[in-house]
Amino acid sequence: MSDTLQLAQQLIARRSLTPHDEGCMQIIGQRLEKIGFKLELLRCGEVDNLWARRGSSGPLLCFAGHTDVVPSGPVEKWHSAPFTPTVRDGMLYGRGAADMKGSLAAFVTAIEKFVEHHPGHQGSIALLLTSDEEGVALDGTVRVVEALQARGEKMDYCIVGEPTAVSKTGDTIKNGRRGSLSGTLTVKGVQGHIAYPHLVKNPIHLAAPAIAELASTEWDKGNEYFPPTSWQISNIHGGTGASNVVPGTVEIEFNFRFSTASTVDSLRARVHAILDKHGLQYDLLWSLSGKPYLTPRGNLVDAVSTAIKTVTGIDTELSTTGGTSDGRFIADICPQVLELGPLNATIHKLNECVAVADLDHLSDIYRLSLENLLVKAA
Repeated sequence: MSDTLQLAQQLIARRSLTPHDEGCMQIIGQRLEKIGFKLELLRCGEVDNLWARRGSSGPLLCFAGHTDVVPSGPVEKWHSAPFTPTVRDGMLYGRGAADMKGSLAAFVTAIEKFVEHHPGHQGSIALLLTSDEEGVALDGTVRVVEALQARGEKMDYCIVGEPTAVSKTGDTIKNGRRGSLSGTLTVKGVQGHIAYPHLVKNPIHLAAPAIAELASTEWDKGNEYFPPTSWQISNIHGGTGASNVVPGTVEIEFNFRFSTASTVDSLRARVHAILDKHGLQYDLLWSLSGKPYLTPRGNLVDAVSTAIKTVTGIDTELSTTGGTSDGRFIADICPQVLELGPLNATIHKLNECVAVADLDHLSDIYRLSLENLLVKAA
C-alpha cells in the first residue's frame, strides 16, 4: 500500500462535512512540520484554515485545496460506508476520495519526496488548506488570501487540487475559470383584479420584452481560452397564489458566467441600459461571487504539462469550463494559477471514488512539477 493511498484513507475516514475539518489539517500539518514547514492556523468562525510554508525566498509554489466535503446522501445507497475508506477492484471509495482528499494526500507525499531528494532546493513551497470550499466560501481561502495580502506575501505559482480529468488523470488542466455575477431583479407593476386589466399593470408582461432582449444579447465573443459570456435566468417568482389577481411585482434571478472578454462594470451597465430602454420600474441587486481569471501558457502551464507527459504519456488539454473554484481568490495574489486533480466523474455522487493508481500518478506529477519549477528552472 503506497503512502499516498494510506494518507488518503486517513483523511476520508474523517467526517469533515463542510465547514468542519475534523482533524484533517492536524494529520497533514504533523507530516509537514517534520520536513521543515512552519504552520499557521487561521480559524474564522467555524472554519479552519491552514497556511504552511517551507522556505522564505522566491519563487513560491503553493498547493491549495480543501478538507471539507459535501454530505453523503442516503447512506444505504452506498456500496460501502461513505466515511469508511474501502478499496475495491482497484478503486478507493469514500466521500471526498476525488473531491479532494485524494489530491491532498498526493500533495503531501509529493512534497515529502521532493524535499527528501532536494533538501536545499531553491525558492519556497506552501500549502493552503480550508474547510470552507464546499459551503458558502466566506471564511476560507478568501480570508487566508486577505491575511497574506495584508503582510505583502505573494505566490508565484499555485496548483489547486480540484478534480479536472475527463477520461484519464492528466488529460485536462484548468488554466482559468469564468466569473460569476448574479442579479435579483424586481420589476414593479400595479396589483389588481384580473378582470379589470385597465386598472392594473402586469409586471410579468412588462418584463417580458426586456427578458427576451437580455436572452438574445451577445455579451461578447469569448476568446482563445473562454467561450462567450452566458446570461441565464435561474428563477422567476410572481403572483399571489390566486388565479384572479395580477401581481404587483415579479422577481427574476439571473446569472452571468462571464469571460475575461467582459468586465463586471460593462455587464452591469448593459443590463441597466436594456431595462431602462424598456421603461421598466425596477430594483436590481447585484452579487459578484467570483471574477474570471486566466493563466496563459507560460512557466506553470509548461512545467505541469511536462510533468503530466512524463508520468502518463498524455498531452494535456487546457480548459476553462465548469464552475468556480478557490482559484478565483488566489488569483488576486498569484499571477499563475491552475487546477489539476483526478477524474471528476463521481464527485458529489453516491459511491464517490478514485483509482488507486491515479493517486500515485498525481503524486508523481505534483513532485515533477516542483522539480521543473524549483530545480530545473533555478
